[in-house]
Amino acid sequence: MASTSAPRNSAAYGRIASAASTLCSDNQTLIAEIRKATMMMKEIAVDLERDNKAEMVKELEDGVLDLVKASDECTHLSNAIKCIGNEYQPGTELTNFRKLFADKIERLKADRSSVSQNQLLLRQFREAIWNVHHAGQPMPGEEQEDIVMTSTECNLLNMTCPLTGKPVTELADPVRSMDCKHIYEKKAIMQHIRSKVLQGCCPATGCPKKVLADRVVCDPLLMIEIDEMRSMSKQRTGADVIEDFTQLDEED
Repeated sequence: MASTSAPRNSAAYGRIASAASTLCSDNQTLIAEIRKATMMMKEIAVDLERDNKAEMVKELEDGVLDLVKASDECTHLSNAIKCIGNEYQPGTELTNFRKLFADKIERLKADRSSVSQNQLLLRQFREAIWNVHHAGQPMPGEEQEDIVMTSTECNLLNMTCPLTGKPVTELADPVRSMDCKHIYEKKAIMQHIRSKVLQGCCPATGCPKKVLADRVVCDPLLMIEIDEMRSMSKQRTGADVIEDFTQLDEED
């Protein structure tokens, strides 16, 4: 009896892990679509703010707030799926998966360290609107240091590929490790893995994780986050140009 239970449990664990991986991937795709929607709404709201259509801007902000809440829920669910997929072991009794997921999600919500960066989307939206008429000025209720942090913060772990040295915004085929979240040029990281340099360790300085070919992917969020980074870089460049012209006017 003991000899047959191990393979059965192993098979069940494999099915659960596979299903969790699929669900997590689908959920990440949904989160990516939410991110795309908020970026589009931000661009529309900036145009409306230029036309001084405050009521329509407020309606868009309310919509972004709803999307951010939905994204938070999706993020907690995705993390719960991932945890359960990694930890679940079939027992002798039927598992109440509804309760298992509910308990895991509640624990994730209670753990402040697991709070996602989705609230940053709302702050970026509000900052973009504020900068239409008040570029370079602190938003009401926030210190200048906080505004600078919001302008430059993004969800990408590294700004340049640790192998090629190129900015991630200029990579031809960016991929991200599912384990350590570092981003690389696909061709370079695959050559690194095949060469077995440092026994397949991540080439990012100080990262102890291994990189495996089947766990280095272009996940659904990666290209959107890179686009967000490009957008923020353009906003900073525009603010710098405005500041330079202001300085010239003062000198004149």
